[in-house]
Amino acid sequence: MIFWKLFYTFCKIGIFNFGGGYAMISLIQNEVVVKNGWLSANEFADIIAISQMTPGPLGINVATYSGYTAVLNAGYDPWLGVLGAGIASFSLLLLPMLFILLTCKFLQKHKEHPLVKSILSVLRPTVIGLIAASAILLITPDTFGSMSENPIQLVASVLIFAGIFVGAYHFKKSPILLLLISGIVGLILYL
Repeated sequence: MIFWKLFYTFCKIGIFNFGGGYAMISLIQNEVVVKNGWLSANEFADIIAISQMTPGPLGINVATYSGYTAVLNAGYDPWLGVLGAGIASFSLLLLPMLFILLTCKFLQKHKEHPLVKSILSVLRPTVIGLIAASAILLITPDTFGSMSENPIQLVASVLIFAGIFVGAYHFKKSPILLLLISGIVGLILYL
């Protein structure tokens, strides 16, 4: 039954994720698109876009929409899709919350211990790698276009991506401003 698989899958993602929502995207994508085939790559890209626009943490939004869409794609009623969304969100948070409750006291007491410091120093580059993997996984022909099918879309997507990167990294522009500018450019180019 898909509900038990959703529970197990998102519990697994929740306990093995470090680094927040962006780091979680590649784990969710691997489970729901590659391993289980609940969503297509295009559906997952749409879920990422919607999750970034809706209020709340990115990882939970992605889990919620993925759970809902997976249940719908399995042929269930939309009301059961809401149950799938709830199961995915709850199971994503269940084990990390228990882990945090159990370890918070320990970390406060031993945060200066060399072993704790070394573990945290190893986790930092791991998180950066997971975030980079998420970005690379989203660069697909469905989202960026391809040279053989639509070279203009590919070039435009790469230029928009590069412009946003330079605007955010070099000029330190507001993400909201950059999002609005890229939305306007996208409307002009693709209408």
